[in-house]
Order: sequence, then C-alpha cells, then structure tokens
Amino acid sequence: MVKYTLAQSPEIILNVPGKDSAKAREKAMDQLMELMDDGTLSTDLADGFSPQQFIEVKDLPADEQSDEDGITQAVQVLNNLATLKLKVQESRSEALAVRAAVDILFTDKSVSEEEIASLKEGFKVLKTFAQANLRYQEARAKAEQARAVLDRALKSPEG
Repeated sequence: MVKYTLAQSPEIILNVPGKDSAKAREKAMDQLMELMDDGTLSTDLADGFSPQQFIEVKDLPADEQSDEDGITQAVQVLNNLATLKLKVQESRSEALAVRAAVDILFTDKSVSEEEIASLKEGFKVLKTFAQANLRYQEARAKAEQARAVLDRALKSPEG
C-alpha cells in the first residue's frame, strides 16, 4: 500500500494498493478527480496538477517515532482543548437561553411571528454550541492521554 498527499492539501491522504509507480500515481490521480468532483477536496488546482506532483507519505516505524513527537502532539491536543473550551464557554449562556425558549413551542400559549423568528435565529446559536460542546467532550477524552504523556515527560529523575 502506498500513500500520497498534495502539497496544497496535506490533510488529504490517498491510499493506493501496491508500491510507488506510474500506475499507482495514475490511480491516485483518479481518486483525486473523484474528490474534486464530489466537492470533498476544496483545493484549487487551477495551475494544473500531474501525478508526478503527488508526495509519497511514508509511515515511520514505531521505534523511530521519537518521544518529542508525542510531546508535540500532546501539546497540540491540549491547545485544541483550550480553544474548544473557550468556544463552549462563550456560547453557553446564549445557547441555554435559546434552549429555554424552545419550551414555548410545546405549550398551548400563542406566540408571535417575531418570537418564532427570534427562535429560528437562536437555533443557529444552539446548533453551534451543541456541536462545539460535542467536539469539546471528545477532545477532553483525548486530552487525558495527552496530559499523561506530558506528566511522564515532565517527571524528574529520582535522585
């Protein structure tokens, strides 16, 4: 199995059976065209793109991955957690107010068009908060491992 990426979109990984060859690069090109056609790839390749421009991604064997890489990743995970925590905190009170207003839909009390319009606008806030909160909860679980990695790296040798 060979993996390719693009300099313009390093997050995109194209997996092709076999080893690096002109044929494998053509198969990767077919996958790239599919990603562009279905809108998954937003990278603008206006200047053209050829199979020779693919960058082969090589996995490092586990024993070659340094502890420093683990520390760097741990810090990135914790940084992501901090960003998500702020985002959740900033939108929480507004989202909770919208959530409380949702209950009016389940009563027999009449509501005005303005109240409904306001509620519909509030749904966007509610959705943004809920999505950020889910991402935060997922990031928090990953961050526990990151914190453990950093704790091990910061532990001073017994002397």
